[in-house]
Amino acid sequence: MLFKNGELVVRKLEWKDNHLLAKWLSDPLVLEYYEGRDNPFNLEKVNKEFYQRENGEIGCIVEFEKVEIGYIQFYQLDNETRKLYGYVDVPDVIYGIDQFIGEINYWNRGIGTLLVKTMVEYLVEQKNVDRVVMDLKLGMREPFAVMKSVVLKGLSFYLKMNFMKGSIEIVG
Repeated sequence: MLFKNGELVVRKLEWKDNHLLAKWLSDPLVLEYYEGRDNPFNLEKVNKEFYQRENGEIGCIVEFEKVEIGYIQFYQLDNETRKLYGYVDVPDVIYGIDQFIGEINYWNRGIGTLLVKTMVEYLVEQKNVDRVVMDLKLGMREPFAVMKSVVLKGLSFYLKMNFMKGSIEIVG
């Protein structure tokens, strides 16, 4: 277990979780907010994208009330990504997080907010991060509430909302 907050548990991704990821990432409702509806994942794609990584991303399974409901990953930004976000000359420790709730029966219950808030607290306490970046898909409102409620120790959020064409950047 990586961390726990009440009924929320986050643990590192295990090989046996590939079937969960394939299930979630073939659901058009989930894909609408994660990779796009036209980009479903089968087991082979899950194994390639989530288990053959060399970029330092740490994948985790999210459990709530002892049910596996989603995924979150965190990673320290590499130089290329720092450049993308405009942090080339910034000496801060900067991490990115990506997440989704794959079990739609758990949507709109505040679990995503709790997840992001708890992950940011973990990163601040365990990895000494100064800034966190998140990519948002159009229609995701929860992270804005999280951004307002999670600012810890001067932590900065960089939220990038993706649209079909172009993007709008919101720095908090």
